[in-house]
Amino acid sequence: MTTIEFDATNKILGRLASDIAITLRGKKTTAYRPDREADITVVVHHADKVVVSGTKERTKMYYNFSGYPGGLKKKKLFEVREKHPERLLKLAVKRMLPDNKLRDRILKRLILEVQ
Repeated sequence: MTTIEFDATNKILGRLASDIAITLRGKKTTAYRPDREADITVVVHHADKVVVSGTKERTKMYYNFSGYPGGLKKKKLFEVREKHPERLLKLAVKRMLPDNKLRDRILKRLILEVQ
């Protein structure tokens, strides 16, 4: 089991998330296979100190739909950061992984530490 650590202090959200997603899938290893999960754990320190560029702090929206009529909930990035700051990075990494059976197993090996 290999552990790779990232420090998210003052890093751009999307750039850091893409590096983490590539590392979690094992694409940087010589034994990469797309149908297998790599034996890599990623630990991210200071996950709450990630930054976004431009005006995304006030304009980027996160949507959640319950499936019922009128069940669409919207939150802005700064509202999500107030309650669950690590959720920004986890959602970004989740959406960069392929939507298949391996995604949930890969995400279990992502450890986010908040200070």
